[in-house]
Amino acid sequence: MENVLGYVALSAGFIIGLGAFGACIGIAIMGSKYLEAAARQPELMNELQTKMFLLAGLIDAAFLIGVGIAMMFAFANPFVLH
Repeated sequence: MENVLGYVALSAGFIIGLGAFGACIGIAIMGSKYLEAAARQPELMNELQTKMFLLAGLIDAAFLIGVGIAMMFAFANPFVLH
């Protein structure tokens, strides 16, 4: 039962690391598609920029929810019995 704390730390690291990786890849793909769309139709750049920043916030919020869950398991771990 002593290894549970180590597994929790390892899984919290995986949650944060994979979440950050996914958020970075998602924002990079979204940014490249925004630049492609803005180059094709420059008159829609303001509307596309608004939607891009909204989606960037949502992608980042999903990552921060994962960080919050990982921190909950790291500091207030319900799996460790005292």
